[in-house]
Amino acid sequence: MSQKPDYDYVIIGSGFGGSVAALRLSEKGYRVLVLEKGKELQAEDFPKTNWNLKRWMWLPALRFFGFFKLSFFRHITVLSGVGVGGGSLVYANTLPVPKDDFFESESWSHLADWKNELQEFYPQAKKMLGAVRNPRMETGDAALKTLAGQIGKIEEFELTETAVFYGEADKEVPDPFFNGEGPARSGCNFCGGCMTGCRYNAKNTLDKNYLYLARKKGMQLQAEAKVTDIKPLGRNDGSDGYQISYHRSTSLFKKKKSVTTKGVVFSGGVLGTLPLLFDLKKSSLPGLSDKIGAQVRTNSESLTGVTTFDKNTVFSDGVAIGSILHTDEYSHLEPVRYASGSGFWRLMLAPMVSGSNWLVRLGKLLFDLLRHPIQNLRVFFVWDFAKRTQILLFMQTLNSSLKFSRSWFGLKSAMEEGTAPTAFIPEAQELIKKYAKIVNGKPVALLTETFAGIPTTAHILGGCVMGADISEGVIDKDNRVFGYQNMYVCDGSAISANPGVNPSLTITAISERAMSKIPKKE
Repeated sequence: MSQKPDYDYVIIGSGFGGSVAALRLSEKGYRVLVLEKGKELQAEDFPKTNWNLKRWMWLPALRFFGFFKLSFFRHITVLSGVGVGGGSLVYANTLPVPKDDFFESESWSHLADWKNELQEFYPQAKKMLGAVRNPRMETGDAALKTLAGQIGKIEEFELTETAVFYGEADKEVPDPFFNGEGPARSGCNFCGGCMTGCRYNAKNTLDKNYLYLARKKGMQLQAEAKVTDIKPLGRNDGSDGYQISYHRSTSLFKKKKSVTTKGVVFSGGVLGTLPLLFDLKKSSLPGLSDKIGAQVRTNSESLTGVTTFDKNTVFSDGVAIGSILHTDEYSHLEPVRYASGSGFWRLMLAPMVSGSNWLVRLGKLLFDLLRHPIQNLRVFFVWDFAKRTQILLFMQTLNSSLKFSRSWFGLKSAMEEGTAPTAFIPEAQELIKKYAKIVNGKPVALLTETFAGIPTTAHILGGCVMGADISEGVIDKDNRVFGYQNMYVCDGSAISANPGVNPSLTITAISERAMSKIPKKE
């Protein structure tokens, strides 16, 4: 590069990986710019309930610029976050360390002893994210504990470690996490609104830790910036730097801007990083691996709900996920809650049924509606859906994968290895039915699952996995992109095995490790 670049590193995306990169690179003296497609939101910008679609959902075609994105594919429906702070804006705050199966998975265990490699970075990530044990047992948690006793797993039930400040409810205090270097915080009031944006300054979103501290170190952040191109300057391997082009994501007029940089960190998550890399491989970065889009995983999840008929039962109080039950060595069950009034999901729910094809499931659904008309009417017209409905998240570490590729309309999915993701996991359905009996309720599921058999996940992972070389992966074991210099992937797309639990802590820890390999600026 003949002249000094505008930045040393440009980070594309501000989620769990991008935020780590922003802070650690800034601490090492590098000039850092973060480009985030979504908006930068304050507490007052978050909706009171998820019926406020314009503030909640990211649907630019409708001029909805919220922070929650719903994406549909042939094999999976994906829930994800958009905005400054990425997935931390919408996730359920839980920070579990995966079991040994994750670290020992054959998909990446040949690259390193991962449990040992990440040993120092999990505690570091927990400290930065403010991981604290949930102090309260709510109605849905108590029911899960009862279920644990019924199946002989009471010792496998525990309250979750969460990224929440549990001070005095609604009372603001000076920064409690970073020796006064962080922002003032307010204690959690257990409203249950974590996933529709915390309006009370209690949730430890990334704008309150990594990004906040990075800004104090000089990091610059440009929200509403969608990257469209990355071109090497000088030599084709990027060793002379890159020119990054972007435009304003919320504007009807796509005026192009550009900056130059020595290095690039992709941190847009699976649904942000993969489409960009597919496009770049066909144009300005042809040397990228052919493995882009391979080994996409879903945590083998099942999302269902149970609506109670007991008018005195309240499921909406607490944090988004307050407890977890490890039902066997591969599987986990968690109760998920929304705040009172957030009943949008009722529009997409139907009785939980299963069957080998949509016709069989339709028959079972109609039979259920005819056999239990009063029950189904009570479920659909329940006065406060979030208060009366306990969502249940079932996850597994069992290994199967999809392959994503580019289509005219974005990404498309195909089966790659193992069993196809399914909305009808027998163990999950059996547990849901038992839970329903405990709370005097009826199991329900999303229509996409009932009719199409397509499961829903909030934890889409992989697509830029690690490998020993470019023929095996997109990045090496230190998150460096094969074929190009000073280029990294630090987000969920780099996760190269199935953690079976919320992956946020793991994305953070792996990104911490990757950034630790970069030397201080000379």
